[in-house]
Amino acid sequence: MKLEDFDYDLPEELIAQTPLLKRDESKLLVLDKKTGKYEDKKFYDIIDYLNPGDALVLNDTKVLPARLIGTKEETGATIEVLLLKELHDDEWECLVKPARRIKEGTIVVFGNGELKCKCTGVYDEGIRHFKFIYDGIFLEILDKLGNMPLPPYIHKSLSKENQAYYQTVYAKELGSAAAPTAGLHFTNELLKKIKEKGIKICYITLHVGLGTFRPVNEENIEEHHMHSEWYSMSKDVADTLNYVRKNGGRIIACGTTTCRTLETIMKDRNSFEEASGWTSIFIYPGFKFKGIDALITNFHLPKSTLVMLVSALAGRENILNAYHHAVDEKYRFFSFGDAMFIK
Repeated sequence: MKLEDFDYDLPEELIAQTPLLKRDESKLLVLDKKTGKYEDKKFYDIIDYLNPGDALVLNDTKVLPARLIGTKEETGATIEVLLLKELHDDEWECLVKPARRIKEGTIVVFGNGELKCKCTGVYDEGIRHFKFIYDGIFLEILDKLGNMPLPPYIHKSLSKENQAYYQTVYAKELGSAAAPTAGLHFTNELLKKIKEKGIKICYITLHVGLGTFRPVNEENIEEHHMHSEWYSMSKDVADTLNYVRKNGGRIIACGTTTCRTLETIMKDRNSFEEASGWTSIFIYPGFKFKGIDALITNFHLPKSTLVMLVSALAGRENILNAYHHAVDEKYRFFSFGDAMFIK
C-alpha cells in the first residue's frame, strides 16, 4: 500500500481552530463499516447507537502542560521544548525546536530561572533528553510555566482559562503530550445517561506521545516506524470486557488510542488481561481486529497513520467516501473538530 492511497483534499478553513463550548453538540457522522452507508447526526445522538450490555472504553490520560518556551543560557536564543515522556529521576525525552541549537551539555532556562534543563542526550528527528533542575514540586512549576501542546495545525493558543477544553471531562492520569481527542465530545451528563441505559463504561490509559506529531514519510507505508507509547489496563476492566464479549455485547472504543491499547492486549494475550507496557502497534488495512467492534473517532489528517487505522476497520473506500461527504457538508476536522462513529 502506498501513502497516496490515504490522501484526500481538505480545505484549510475546515480545520477547527477552537473547541466547541458545548462539547456534545458537535456533528457526528455515523458510518456502517459493512455497507459503507452513512448518516449525519449530532454527537449527543451517540447514545442511540449504544445498546444495553455494550462496553464503552475511554482513555483517561491527562495532558501535561508540556510545551515550554525558554532561552539558551549561553546565547539567549529562544528554544521550544515539548515534554514527551519521563525516563527516570527528572530526566525526560523531549521534542526540541530549533534542535540544531541543542548539543549535549546545553542548558535551557525557563521563566525567571525557577526551571532549567540540561541536555543529556542528542537523537534524531529533533529528540533530546533533558535533566530538569528546579526547587519545589515539578508539576506545580510546569503548570505555571507550561502551555498545552496543541498540534501544529491549530494556530490559536488557548488561554489558561480555556485549557480545560483540551482535556476530556474524565481525564485523570497525567502523562500525555496530546489529548485523546475523540473523548473531548463527551460531557458528564451524557456519560451519566449512557451508564443509566445499561452500557458499561470502562477506563484504560494510553499516554499519547511523539507518534501523534510524526508524519508518515515512507511511500510504502509498511516501512513506517511507530514510536512507543505507554498503556495500562486494570484487572477490573479486563474482567468487564471479557464478560461483555462472552455475553454478546459489543466493545466500543472511544479514540484510536483506546483502540490501539485494546488491540495490543488482544494481540499479545488473546484475551483481555490486566496489563501495562509500551506499544508501537501500527494498524493499517489487512489488520485483523480482535479487541473492538466499533469506534468513536475524529476526522484525521490526510496520509496519517490514523486514517490508515480507520481504513483498516471500515475499508479505505468507505472511509474516503465518508470523508468526502464530511468535506461537502463542512464538518470541522482534526483535534477540535467533529466526530465519526464507525459501527
